[in-house]
Parts: sequence; structure tokens; C-alpha cells
Amino acid sequence: MPYLKRDGDVFVLYLGTEGETDNENRFHPDWIDATHALLDEVEAHEGPAALVTTATGKFYTNGLDTDWVFGHLAELPGYLDRVHTIYSRLLAFPMATVAAVQGHAFGAGAMLALAHDFRVMRGDRGYFCLPEVTLNMPFTVGMSGLLAARLPRQTAVEAMTTGRRYGGGDACTAGIVDATVDADTDGGSVLAAAVARASALVSTHGANLAGIKRGLHRDALEALAVTTDSSNFTFG
Repeated sequence: MPYLKRDGDVFVLYLGTEGETDNENRFHPDWIDATHALLDEVEAHEGPAALVTTATGKFYTNGLDTDWVFGHLAELPGYLDRVHTIYSRLLAFPMATVAAVQGHAFGAGAMLALAHDFRVMRGDRGYFCLPEVTLNMPFTVGMSGLLAARLPRQTAVEAMTTGRRYGGGDACTAGIVDATVDADTDGGSVLAAAVARASALVSTHGANLAGIKRGLHRDALEALAVTTDSSNFTFG
């Protein structure tokens, strides 16, 4: 389950279980509920604040919990709508948000990173990938709206229709992430770089920032609010 730490005025939300480094940090329904609960805690904070999300080990997050999905196919539309709520919440979160992508971000996990204001990715390890086309899995209306809004147009076309895996350098060139850090050569870490970026923005916390974001991301938020239609969505 995800857990929360603090670095000064920056809240750091870890997407996996504390002390474990082999988690794929998939979107199990319990994980979604736990993430919302931690975001409630962060949002209730008064005073300067910003949010960084990250993980430990190989994966930032590997996206949808496919084991759960295949065992609950009748519940898939409602499950996807619940996934959308994480994206919507981050898009309009009342403080600066930075994704510290230290490992693989695949599918719904890649979209999670895109729901943040900024992204810092490890340059020497890990991939950003939207594999839905290779899985014969459509994007929901909400996912398509999020990707169209948060990626440069031709990058969205390539990422969504080819399933290309972008390393950190290619992701930066393609406009997917804002910066990369090579831990072995830069003498730092993805998390430290993300916290530094977030720390510079803690004074923007508040309702005004949330309103700015709602206006900025209006189209994506409206798309994410569309209820998933089971007749137009199949998995596998």
C-alpha cells in the first residue's frame, strides 16, 4: 500500500509498500482507496506545501491491476472510472505536483505521471510506455482526453498507436517529461531533483492554484468525468 513521508514542506507519496522494492504498484481497488486517503491528508494541510509522488525499486507503477481485472471483468467499467478519479484529483490538486519517475511507468501508470504538473525521470533506467495497442486494449474517453491534453500531439500519436518505450532521454526530447537525472553521473537522485522542483513552488498552495488548474485542464477533466461504457470497452 502507498505511504506518505515529508521533506520540509514537500509531501512525498510513495506508491508502493514501505520496505519492499519489488512491487509493481498496480492500481488495485484498495490501492486507489489508500491513495485517495493519503491525498486527503495532504490536502488538509494548511500552509506552504507541494506534493511529489515516487516509488522504490524497478517500477514507478505498472498501471492497471490486470490480475484483479481478469477476476472481476463485470466490474471493469466502474473500476476504470475509479482510476480516472486519481487522474482528475491530481490535475486539479491545490498544490504543485511533481512525479519522480524512478523506474518503469507503463499504461495507467504512465498516465498517472502525466496527471502531475511536472515530471522528472531517471535517464539511465526505466521506460515510459503506453502498451495498450499491443494488448488490444482501447483507451477510455477519459484516458484519451488526458493523453491528448498532456502530450505534444505527435508524441501522443506515436505513444498511443505504436506502444513505443521511451527511455528518459527520449521522453525528455518528446516532451513527456521535463527533466532527467542519471543517478550514477549526476551525483543526485530523481527524488531529490523532484523535491527541489516542488520546494520552489510550495508558496503556490491554495484554492487559487486549484482554480487555475481546473481552467487549464478543463477538457481533460470533462473527458475523465465521462462514465465508461462497457459496450465500447473490452480488455484483451
